[in-house]
Amino acid sequence: MCNDYEQHVAYAAYCQMMQALELGIPTEQTDADLPQVDDIRIGDTGPVMRASGNGIELVGMKFGFPPPKPKAGPIFNFRSEGRDFSKSNRCLVPASAFFEFTGTKYPKAKHRFTLTGAPFLAIAGLWRDGADGQPPSFTMLTTNPGPDVAPIHDRQVVVVRPEDWAAWIDLSRPGAELLRPLPAGSLDVELVRSGHD
Repeated sequence: MCNDYEQHVAYAAYCQMMQALELGIPTEQTDADLPQVDDIRIGDTGPVMRASGNGIELVGMKFGFPPPKPKAGPIFNFRSEGRDFSKSNRCLVPASAFFEFTGTKYPKAKHRFTLTGAPFLAIAGLWRDGADGQPPSFTMLTTNPGPDVAPIHDRQVVVVRPEDWAAWIDLSRPGAELLRPLPAGSLDVELVRSGHD
């Protein structure tokens, strides 16, 4: 599953998209709230988009909910099917691309997915406040793979089209309509690293 993504979204492009969608941006936000990083992995801090008043703010959060029990790993992907998220803290994870890996030996083959015809994408997520001095954290929602991802992986993160961003943050439409794979041709994929089988 997706445990690595790329954040090369320029702040100017983000602001332009938010203005086109008529989604408010807090006046105190700057490009420092959307740092560019080649790889954001589990445990790293990445920016997420969440509701704030009448707009959407960018907040840095740790990738992966804390382990639910001792010796367990962090929850970085969360199955979306059959779940009600109306009482959850919903967010979007802005990304220029997400990665999936194939193969059995390290280094595995690395596949890069981008949203066709768009400057960047957003992944549906959930966020939680930190406890005991810990920072807030987020996890990515997953679904069955769409036709663009299925040849590479048996699950995928939920990519939300820009026109549906507000609907997910506000949950103004049923989650089942928003949390599903995109149709064929929606995602471009390239092999960025060959692996060893």
